[in-house]
Amino acid sequence: MSPDGALEKGRDVFSNVASPPRRVFVNVLEHAPNTSRIKAMNVPLQAVGSAGKLEAAMRALGRDVRKAARAVALGPATQKNRALAAMAQAIRASRAAILAANAQDVAQAKAAHATTAFIDRLALNEARVEAMAAGIETIRKLKDPVGTVMAAWRRPNGLRIERVRVPLGVVGVIYESRPNVTADAGALCLKAGNAVVLRGGSDSFRSSQAIHAALVAGLREAELPVAAISLVPTREREAVGMMLAGLDGAIDVLVPRGGKSLVARVQSEARIPVFAHLEGVCHVYVDAEAKLAMAKAIVLNAKMRRTGVCGAAETLLVDREAAPKLLKPLVAMLLDAGCEIRGDAATQAVDARVKPARETDWSTEYLDAIITAGLVDGVDGAIAHIERYGSHHTDAIVTEDKKAAEKFLREVDSAIVLHNASTQFADGGEFGFGAEIGIATGRLHARGPVGVEQLTTFKYRIRGSGQTRP
Repeated sequence: MSPDGALEKGRDVFSNVASPPRRVFVNVLEHAPNTSRIKAMNVPLQAVGSAGKLEAAMRALGRDVRKAARAVALGPATQKNRALAAMAQAIRASRAAILAANAQDVAQAKAAHATTAFIDRLALNEARVEAMAAGIETIRKLKDPVGTVMAAWRRPNGLRIERVRVPLGVVGVIYESRPNVTADAGALCLKAGNAVVLRGGSDSFRSSQAIHAALVAGLREAELPVAAISLVPTREREAVGMMLAGLDGAIDVLVPRGGKSLVARVQSEARIPVFAHLEGVCHVYVDAEAKLAMAKAIVLNAKMRRTGVCGAAETLLVDREAAPKLLKPLVAMLLDAGCEIRGDAATQAVDARVKPARETDWSTEYLDAIITAGLVDGVDGAIAHIERYGSHHTDAIVTEDKKAAEKFLREVDSAIVLHNASTQFADGGEFGFGAEIGIATGRLHARGPVGVEQLTTFKYRIRGSGQTRP
C-alpha cells in the first residue's frame, strides 16, 4: 500500500468499475456574499444519479474554467494581487471552519486505520492554516512573470524579436491527502495567470472544500471569475478519468501530487502533458571529511523532521574510509530517535538493532520513520549508488572537502542537490517561491519545485517596419 494512498484499499480513484451513486457537495460560498457562509459548505446538494449527469457537470466545469482562463491571463497584476490578498484574509477568517472540516477528514482516516505518516500529511492545525495564508501572501509579493521579456535581439533585416512569458492556460491538479495543496496550487496558478481545476483526494474532501471556499471569496473580492479556481465537487472516480483525457480540451497540463501509484497512473494514462515525480528516494552521503556534529544534525533533520514529505531522506550513505568514526554514532542517533534502520553487513555490525536491508530497500520511498543505510567507497561510490537506486529528486553531501562537494553537485543527476544542508529544504517555500505545485523530476519544461515561473510558457513577439521575406 503506497504511503500517500493508505486508504486505497478497496477503492481506486482511477477505477472505471461502476459504483453506487454518491452525494455531490458544492461550495456554498460561491453563492454567498461573505465568508460567514462557509460553515454551511457540507450541505448535500444532490445525488449524481448517473454517469451522464456527472459527465455533463464536468463538461460544464471545463467550459467555465476555459472561459475564466482567458480573463485571468489578461488580468493585470494588481487585480491578481488583490485577489491573493483577499484569499489570505479569507483563510484566516475561516480558520475555525477549515479546522472543523479537517477534523472530520482526520477522524474518517483514523477509522480506516490510516498510517501515522498519512495522518500527518492530512492533518491541519492553526500553525498549518496560518502557513497557508502566509504562503499566499508570499506569492502575492512575487514579481508577476506574465509579460516578462526572457530574451530580445535584433536581426540583420531590422526585425526585433522578443521571447516573452505567458500563462500555460488551464492546469489540472490531482492530489491525495494534503489539503494545503488546494491553497498552494490555486494561488500559484492565479499568480502565473492560469486557471486551475483541482481534484483533491476523497480523504481530504471536506478540508479541500473549506479551503477552496476561501479562495473563491478572494476571486470574487477582486472581481475575477470564480471558475478560475475550480474544485471538482464530487468524490466520483470517473471525474479523474475525464481530467486525464483533458476535459474536452479544457485542461492544458496535469500535475499529480501523491503516492507512487497515483503519479505513475497519471503519467501512464494522461493524454495531455504531465509535470510529475514518481517518488522521492532521497540520499544523504556523509563524506570522510564531514564534521560529525554537522553530519548528525543534518541526517537527523533530513530523516526525522517530517518523515512523510517527499524531501525526507530515505537512504544514508557513509564513506567507508570514515566508517570507524562516523557510522556508529549516526546509526545510534537514528535508532535512539525511533527510526528503524535497514542496513548492509557493516551497518548491522555496529548495532544489533539494525535490520538487514533487502535489495528493494535501497530504492524504496518509505515516507515513514525507516531508513536504509550502508557504506560506499568515497564520493564516486556515492554518486554511482545514487545513479543506480535514486529517483532524481533530492540528494545531499556532507563534507568539508570542497572538491568532493563540487564533484557531487556536478555529477549527481537530481533536480535538487545540496552541500551541507538537509534534504528537507526540497520545498518551494524554502526556495522563496511562496509555495509549490509539486516537485518535478523530469527534464522537460520544469524541474525541481514548480512555482510561479515554472507555470508559464513563452511566445515570440516580433516587431518590424514592413519587412518581407525574399
